[in-house]
Amino acid sequence: MRVLYDRDVLPGPSIRAWRPPLDGVAEVLHARFGAHAYPMHAHDTWTLLLVDDGAVRYDLDRHERGAFGEMVTLLPPRVPHNGTAADRHGFRKRVLYLEPGHLPGNLVGASVDTPALADPALHRMISTVHRLVRSPGDEPAADDLLTVALERLRSRLGDHPAPPPHGGAARDLRELLEAHIVPGLPLRTAAATLHFAPAHLVRSFRREFGMTPHQYVISRRVDLARRLILAGQPMPAVAVGSGFYDQPHLIRHFKRILGVSPGRFARPR
Repeated sequence: MRVLYDRDVLPGPSIRAWRPPLDGVAEVLHARFGAHAYPMHAHDTWTLLLVDDGAVRYDLDRHERGAFGEMVTLLPPRVPHNGTAADRHGFRKRVLYLEPGHLPGNLVGASVDTPALADPALHRMISTVHRLVRSPGDEPAADDLLTVALERLRSRLGDHPAPPPHGGAARDLRELLEAHIVPGLPLRTAAATLHFAPAHLVRSFRREFGMTPHQYVISRRVDLARRLILAGQPMPAVAVGSGFYDQPHLIRHFKRILGVSPGRFARPR
């Protein structure tokens, strides 16, 4: 389903909602609204909101609030709020609805007191998560990034500071990933195996190797795909055999890393 956001082309409401294959994410919502006003309501999830166009006015805990620009807004579970456009042009938003256990309960009070954070770096991370969850096969990259973004969000709201990166954890994770290059390994499974928090593993890995765990896996899958191509396997078999979601997923990452498509790489000189 393609969603048009141009207010001159699509003046009415436009909504796309789906549940991605990400642990702890109950729903992704991309929407544009004109004159619609949400009445007071509540969710059983955390609402992580970006407003990409226009501005939203809302009431939370008897206080009038606003969301716009590069603000990152977090609304807690079961706390009623409403919402309406701040002007006649409406607004466009992207939302991640997170399961209650995805963030600690002690952040409810802090998110009521300060629901909107002006943090451009955090905004970019969450915006990139939204882009990644729209690309089949890139959900693990979204999971890595969301894990680090939520750690930053927790820190901004006064939760315990994150521990420093740990080189040993990064190296242990690399060995674990090497044993699961083709089938892949969910970040939380790796964290449970190594007894580290998921965000700590991602930060440690990035500090030690200059890339996220998922970027490492993708690079190793491309390396494996090269061997399969040179062995004469057809492209659909190469994609499956090297762990990619499908052939377009293989082509996208192969070309990004090597600068040429798999087909051109395989072409006899």
